[in-house]
Amino acid sequence: MELLIILSLATRLGQADDWSEIQRRGVLRWGNDAEGGAPYIYHPQGAADQLTGFEVEFAETLCRQLGVKSEFVQFGWANLVPGLQRHDQFEVIIAGLERTPENLTKLAMSRPYFAFGQQLITRADQTNVHRLADLATGAIGVLTGTASFRLATAQPGVSVRPYDDNVNYFRDLELGRLEAVLTDSPIAQVNLAGNSRLRAAGPPFDWGFYAIGVRPGESQLLARLDTAIAVLTSDGTLERIYRKYGLWNDGQLALSTWVASAENSPHPGRVHASALREWRTYLPILLRATVTTIWVTCGGMALAMIWGGILALTRQYAPRGFRWAAVAYIELFRGTPLLLQLYLLYFGLAEQLGWNLSAGLAAVLALGLNYAATEAENYRAGLEAVPRGQTEAALALGLSHRQAVQRVILPQAVRISLPSVTNDFVAMFKDSSLVSVIGLLELTKEYQIRGLDTGDYVGVGVMTAAIYLGLSYAASTAMGLLEGRLR
Repeated sequence: MELLIILSLATRLGQADDWSEIQRRGVLRWGNDAEGGAPYIYHPQGAADQLTGFEVEFAETLCRQLGVKSEFVQFGWANLVPGLQRHDQFEVIIAGLERTPENLTKLAMSRPYFAFGQQLITRADQTNVHRLADLATGAIGVLTGTASFRLATAQPGVSVRPYDDNVNYFRDLELGRLEAVLTDSPIAQVNLAGNSRLRAAGPPFDWGFYAIGVRPGESQLLARLDTAIAVLTSDGTLERIYRKYGLWNDGQLALSTWVASAENSPHPGRVHASALREWRTYLPILLRATVTTIWVTCGGMALAMIWGGILALTRQYAPRGFRWAAVAYIELFRGTPLLLQLYLLYFGLAEQLGWNLSAGLAAVLALGLNYAATEAENYRAGLEAVPRGQTEAALALGLSHRQAVQRVILPQAVRISLPSVTNDFVAMFKDSSLVSVIGLLELTKEYQIRGLDTGDYVGVGVMTAAIYLGLSYAASTAMGLLEGRLR
């Protein structure tokens, strides 16, 4: 314990405050996610090595006002807040971070630099939807960890589909997979421009502010940022930037009249809930997401075992042309990322062929088709492990070659392959976390959401890990019983 205290004190003493370090280095590092897209931050057409967007220009102008250089740091949007707390990659967050009471309990925040509203978007033919209360029982797409997510989850009778980016939920809305999208007004404005298939369902509402995120206790840096933003607001610089991107509106007038109050001032220190103390609240939430993890994994594994067996038999016993086709399939699906295959199945087939797969079906297919390549090799290894004498003895007893494979070779090969299949079953439980990119709320995604909400990544993580461990143990036990039965 004494050693831990000494190390903690040494770390604190060895860290200069952020503003002093920024001055010494002459660079302010700001975190954002380039996947956020227009109008925030994006690669302009024909210039893939450059970044533009109103937040990019704001950050560069802000840094000039502070007398330092601007350095963009790529970081996943959903993990920007915990990334800031690591104290090693960037000093501030400039990424459409909402100045809300929830965020103010996790980090300090500057005065606002942009005003935004919530915008509900539907397809153009849904003329009966004008507000959240008008939605039926369909799903609504939102960005994870935002005010949109909190508003949507508070709406009774609506199924919420969280996404990690600002693009794919618009695609799903156009394809009819969603009933509506709820998002910030800048995102809505860009995606509605020139798109006759979508419409704004009513005017923006529930207005709020974007502000710069800073680590708690960095009072010097926060004061410098507040002063710089106030100057850029009063001298018309922000207006010029926002007009350039078509974002200036009456809501931005609130930037110049904004006054800090007890409700919207940065919290003096980090406060978070203890998920372990409040396990009765968070464990049921995680268990509900576990249901998705279970059915996606079990469906995917069932497909993988059946299709993998067909591939193995084809490669081992079919004519040459079919064997080559099986080998090509195995190498293709084993040699390309599962995430890429998931995107191709869910988005690619819909856009190119009009095959509008549901998120659940696409998830099961992607996992099953990908793991089938591995299962085929597991089964092939089992087939080759059966001594050749078994086949010869079966043929000598008068069985046909097909009967010998079906009744003698295959049962032994399956038993030999089961340990490897069990290992893949356990691995698929973990790989199923990838399906969150197409809006399925599975266990790992729920962990990210609740960890961000509570600030207690350890407590929520312990419960999540325990659930995964339980699933893996149950799968291993079940497959072990099957293996013993076959033995």
